[in-house]
Amino acid sequence: MKRWVWLGVLGGVMACTKVPGNKPVEPENVCPGTEEYSLSSPLSSQKAQPREDGTEAVLITYRPRAGVSAKASVEAFADEATRMGAEVNHRFASINTVAARVTPETRAALARNPDVLRVEPDRPVHAFSLPTSVLPSLVSGAAPNTSGSTGEYTQGLRQVQAPLVWDVNNDGVLDTNAPTGSSVTVCVIDSGWDNRHPELAAAYAGGKDFIDNDEEPLDQGKVNGVLVWGGGHGTHTAATIAAQLGAGAHVRPGEEPNGVVGVAPTVKLLIARVLNTNGDGSTSAVIAAMDWCIARGANIASLSLGSSERSDAEELVFNRAHAAGMVSVAATGNRGTPNPSYPAAYSTVIGVGAVDFNGERASFSQYGPFVKLVGPGVGVLSATIMGGAPYADIQSAGTRYPSEPLEYTAVGAYTGKLVHCGQGERVAACGEGATCDGFVALVDRGGGILFQEKALNAIRAGAKAIIIGNNITEDGAGNFTLTDPEDYWVPTTSVTLASANTFRGMVGQQVTVDVTGLDYMRQSGTSMATPHVAGVAALVWSACRTLNNEQVADVLLESAADLGDKGRDDRFGYGLVQAKRAVDLALQRCPPPPPAPAP
Repeated sequence: MKRWVWLGVLGGVMACTKVPGNKPVEPENVCPGTEEYSLSSPLSSQKAQPREDGTEAVLITYRPRAGVSAKASVEAFADEATRMGAEVNHRFASINTVAARVTPETRAALARNPDVLRVEPDRPVHAFSLPTSVLPSLVSGAAPNTSGSTGEYTQGLRQVQAPLVWDVNNDGVLDTNAPTGSSVTVCVIDSGWDNRHPELAAAYAGGKDFIDNDEEPLDQGKVNGVLVWGGGHGTHTAATIAAQLGAGAHVRPGEEPNGVVGVAPTVKLLIARVLNTNGDGSTSAVIAAMDWCIARGANIASLSLGSSERSDAEELVFNRAHAAGMVSVAATGNRGTPNPSYPAAYSTVIGVGAVDFNGERASFSQYGPFVKLVGPGVGVLSATIMGGAPYADIQSAGTRYPSEPLEYTAVGAYTGKLVHCGQGERVAACGEGATCDGFVALVDRGGGILFQEKALNAIRAGAKAIIIGNNITEDGAGNFTLTDPEDYWVPTTSVTLASANTFRGMVGQQVTVDVTGLDYMRQSGTSMATPHVAGVAALVWSACRTLNNEQVADVLLESAADLGDKGRDDRFGYGLVQAKRAVDLALQRCPPPPPAPAP
């Protein structure tokens, strides 16, 4: 049985008022329990919204006070800025900077203050991976595995020669005494991690969340009141560095059941979360994370994020990290232009561009004098949020049809009668074949209607699974989204135009839609290239712990495989990072151990 309700406009407003230029709202016959379902407001995402009070986020760098400690100096200046009207929220004593929110009047007053060196925007930073469809008690201290399968050796891993360093005979077992990252710590400054993933449990050495300000850097947040995992960006980059042998989770049928292994499989990871589930963060969070990494003795910082705008305060913290002995590695960005991104373009940072598995520059990879190395960045396989890489399978009468799950789809399997719902513009579009007992909805692409609207109308008609039929041959099965996570979504996937035409002839037949969440995915971007370089740096340092950070950087640049024009160039820098060549060079330059003391 269905009941009559009034459906509101986008956002779920319940109203009968006519809106100028719009058709009057008409009553729809919907299934019990679906009356209150409504689409999310476009303003409900986690993207930062302007403050209504007119303040802006800034970084204020001041002159240190003579004769007092850095901590006392920052506290004194923070008090002074507060008296001037600033809302101080971070203090960075090491670089004489505070982060605050200020009105235009307060900013102008600070700029006139002789103790203030500069006031600059606390600019946003963003993850440098390309969009990918994803779904929505910390474990540490376990000993890393030393054996697994050579099937875990990804294309990217082999391209940077990592197995040639620690598995010379290619038997899936770490060679005794080979450099594998032991005694080296990498700080991954990103979107956090999934603490449930077995690939990272042994590597985790601690973390901090600079978004939620707690000690659990989970890639997780609430959207529209629904707790969702993020896109897995930080998990993907961390696993590229440190995924361990033999720790596989849920993989695509036919793929290696042990999952993947990282470039430096026994390295330790510090996880600093500075990006929210949209992949957005702030300069002040990056500065705070770098300070935290330095304080915890990290050897390497890996940042697959950045901004097109330079920040003097941010550069100061990277200079400080360099002075403290750290190697910092950062992605150059994905706009495909010769414009720099920061922090990659700072002089004390190794800027990393992306190449494909043929060694060709990725079209999205930014280039210029700031590029120092390149790494694999196209279709890189690594771990992601558990269940975060949806895989769809449609079957009917023993025949399988290729499909692509929509972003934010629910996982699960459902078998039911196929009902054609046209373009899904209304609940009634599913016709008499719809029943609240359930069915599989075939919905055509097109009509100027969002996929989330099509899906919601089908669900209100009783659909327990949805197939979107593409209308463009060149798009294949498509790459579509339900726009926002909602707890009422059902398994939803899309098919090619040819398959859509076939399904229209199968209306009334039984069809099974099965969407499974996998734990590994392929992603592209300079974000993916960067952790390959960070991992090789860990192998170099693991081979010779007495090298300093400048020597490690020199080894990476000098051992790279030259690509493009002979010598260093703006598209490939010094070339493709090479682990075997880098470790061999490091061992040549490794100072001999001091002589044993005389008896």
